[in-house]
Amino acid sequence: MDESVITVAELKKRLPRKVNHNKLKIILRYLEESNKILFTVDGITWIFNSNPNLRKAISKGLEL
Repeated sequence: MDESVITVAELKKRLPRKVNHNKLKIILRYLEESNKILFTVDGITWIFNSNPNLRKAISKGLEL
């Protein structure tokens, strides 16, 4: 979905000016390593879903 993708530049515009660029990079790296966001060519997408039903279905599902 196009509306779920945001560029780093757009994210910086939406955040308060107090947010340091280096700290933002550290936060984004952490979120990517913990599988909460995904960096694509188009930008950043939130991929984490805490729905317990989804977690249960994933754990019981078959990997293709």
